[in-house]
Amino acid sequence: LSEKYKDQIKVRLGLECEYFPDYIYWLKHTLKEYNIEYAIFGNHFYNSDEKFRYFAKYCDTQDMLDLYEESSVEGLESGLFIYMAHPDLFMNSYPEFDHHCTTIARHICRAAVRNKVPLEYNPSIREKNDVLGKPSYVPSPEFWRIATSEGCTAIIGMDAHNNKSLESAKY
Repeated sequence: LSEKYKDQIKVRLGLECEYFPDYIYWLKHTLKEYNIEYAIFGNHFYNSDEKFRYFAKYCDTQDMLDLYEESSVEGLESGLFIYMAHPDLFMNSYPEFDHHCTTIARHICRAAVRNKVPLEYNPSIREKNDVLGKPSYVPSPEFWRIATSEGCTAIIGMDAHNNKSLESAKY
């Protein structure tokens, strides 16, 4: 596509990646080996998808929120990522935006500002949450009020796993 449309558009190569400390050497090597221009930080699991549960479905306790915060801040501070995808992903499964959510949202937003990493505002509508049996939506209005008050920069991005995500998104 890059060659075919070279006179019309610039095609860039990037990946959405996890921040897994044990695999950072491999990630850096892979990005270089395949000339991947940028990496997007998607925080879906704590340290490994082999050992921990998926944040979007199982971030339903304060302990899981703490793990989400820790891995988010570490990823934002790593210097590897051009932006953080769906930083409010934890709200897919947490029962309500409470005081603890406010605290971790502030920590994530402050780390993003400190490290000059934009946050992705993702208007994709998620499927019904299997854990809580309620609709799960990202973006979280409460998270984004905090992001605004903390001075975060944002970009708009989509999780377009299929064309229905693009067709049904609310802006």
